[in-house]
Amino acid sequence: MFRADPLAKIILGERLRDIDEGHAEAIAASISDRGLINRITVRATPAAKGGTHTMVAGAHRYRAHQILGLTEIDCMVVKADADEAQLIEIAENLYRNELSVIDRAIFVETYRELWEKKHGEIKRGGDKKSKAQVEPLIFAGGRDLQEHIQDRLGWSRGKIKRLNQIAKNLHPKVRAALRDTPIADNQSQLLKLTKMEPSLQQRVGKAIAKGKEFSEAVSLACDKPKVVPDHDLITYAALLNAWEKATPAARARFLGELDDGSGEDEEQEAA
Repeated sequence: MFRADPLAKIILGERLRDIDEGHAEAIAASISDRGLINRITVRATPAAKGGTHTMVAGAHRYRAHQILGLTEIDCMVVKADADEAQLIEIAENLYRNELSVIDRAIFVETYRELWEKKHGEIKRGGDKKSKAQVEPLIFAGGRDLQEHIQDRLGWSRGKIKRLNQIAKNLHPKVRAALRDTPIADNQSQLLKLTKMEPSLQQRVGKAIAKGKEFSEAVSLACDKPKVVPDHDLITYAALLNAWEKATPAARARFLGELDDGSGEDEEQEAA
C-alpha cells in the first residue's frame, strides 16, 4: 500500500547501519533536483510510542527529507514483524553499492541468522524439499542457489565465504571501532585482522581508529613494552646466590673484608 506520511509519525527504531550525514545530504540534493525516486518502506506499529509507523528501509531518504525541511514522505507500507522488517532492510541494502565491506559482512550474517530463526537451520548443500520456499538472499551452499546469488549480485561462493569470515571472526568492538575508518572497506586487511586473537584485534582496532595506518597499527599492537633492567636487583640476586653457596670459612673472610673496608672509609672521612 502506498501513502504519504508525516515524518513526525515515523519511528526510525534501531538500525543495523547508522545514518551517514554526508550520504543523506547527497540524497537531499538529488531529491531537491529530481524528487523522491524510490519510496521508503515502513510497517504499521500503532501501539508504538512516538509514531504510528516504524522505518523498515530508507533511513537516509528519511533524513534527507528532514534536511530539506519537508514534513511528509512517500511510503510503501508492508505487513511485517520486527524480524521480517530487518530482513527487508538487509535485502534492500545488500543490492546497493555504497555499503562498505564490514557493513556488508554484518548484513549477510544478520540476514542468515534471522532467516534461520524463522525457517530453521540452513543445511550444507541446500534443502531440496523446501527449495521453493527459499528466499533469494540465503547464503548457503547448493548449485542452484549459488547460481541465483551470483546472477543477482555478482557474488561468488568465495566472496560469500569471506564476508562470513569477517562477520563471525572479527570482534564486535573492533567492528564498531572500524566502521568509520578506511579499513572498513578493505577486505584484505579485515581478513588479516580476523586471524588475530581478540585482544590483539582490539589493540590494532584502537590504533586504526586513532588514525594509524594498518601496518603501523599492527606493529604498535604487537610490540612488547621494553623492560629496563634493574642492575641493583641483578647485583643483589647474584650476591645472595653467592652467599648461599659459600662455605662458612668463605663467609667469615668476606665479612672480614667488609669490616676492614668500612674502617678505611671511616678513617678517610675523619681526615
